[in-house]
Amino acid sequence: MKKRVFIIGAGTAGLIMARELAMKGIDVEVFDQKKRPGYPSSASGIISINGLNSIKIKYEKAVTNTLYGARLHAGKEIMRIRAKKPIANVLDRERLNDILLKEARSAGVKITLGRRINGEELDHLKDGGIIVGADGAVSQVARHFEMGNVESYVLTYKAEYNKKLTDLESVDLFFDSEILKGLFGWICPNSQKILEVGIGINPGRFNSKMAFERFIMKKEISKIIENAELLSEHASIIPMKLRKNIVDEKNGVILIGDAAGQVKPSTGGGIVFGGNAAIIASEIVYKYMNGVGRLLDYQKIYRKKYVFDTRVHALLNRFYSTSSEKGLGLTIRLLNNLGMSSFLSEYGDMDSPKKIIKNIILRKSI
Repeated sequence: MKKRVFIIGAGTAGLIMARELAMKGIDVEVFDQKKRPGYPSSASGIISINGLNSIKIKYEKAVTNTLYGARLHAGKEIMRIRAKKPIANVLDRERLNDILLKEARSAGVKITLGRRINGEELDHLKDGGIIVGADGAVSQVARHFEMGNVESYVLTYKAEYNKKLTDLESVDLFFDSEILKGLFGWICPNSQKILEVGIGINPGRFNSKMAFERFIMKKEISKIIENAELLSEHASIIPMKLRKNIVDEKNGVILIGDAAGQVKPSTGGGIVFGGNAAIIASEIVYKYMNGVGRLLDYQKIYRKKYVFDTRVHALLNRFYSTSSEKGLGLTIRLLNNLGMSSFLSEYGDMDSPKKIIKNIILRKSI
């Protein structure tokens, strides 16, 4: 039996899995091609509080703001969702990665930075241990072991501005299938003086930079960022569909996080799904290394636990990314008239449609 685990990629999912395995007494080594993983961060940091708590990380020192709700915009229509208690935190993703690196090292994980593992080295590593691909959407591990392609992805572009803010408690989401087909645009107060503006699109008609420039030219957006100082800009790629194969039993290889396509298709958020996948994977790998079960159990358990929520998130994405702005506006007006804004404010869950449906059923039965 293989006695070591080699994790390629020192992002959120990779470091969570490394920590979990090391705490179980497994010999773990993490490799990352960057000398300082997570820098600069190209990802946004809006993460549900329930989701953060589920992946067992000490994130408090990375929190830059707390959100109570969202405003959904389609044309002139707006749905306002406002909870009585905080529903999400905005995290400094770079600081979060530093926290996770410290946790992993404290647990006994060996971390090698500034080193890119090539195909020949991957073949050598698999002979001495289990390989975990946690190396992002364009995963070298997945490519080398021929684990299939990402069938759907979006391109994102975000910018941070220095601007004194008054409303720190809500994020604004903008739906416009003309410019933002594939995802949406957002404006988020990252802190009292930092405003994040971003977009996500399907590859094709525009590149992400072009789409971003068109987005910020919209009257309501340009007014918000008027006279603000541009601090940084980043582009990224987000997988929007789970790979068909996230386990290669023969070679002892598994994928987690963005490398596996473990994201919410409705938002592109990957920390909660990827972090929970890392915890599941660590339990399966630990059992496997002690002669119990198979690596394929990880794929089965993950799909069973998240397939329903993932499919509903995908349906939401398909609806808002293919409907016209007028159609989306009418939908928001109808939902407002039906009282859905108030319901979501009280019973909504950012990560799990399954819980929302359960709350609807319980509400009707009372």
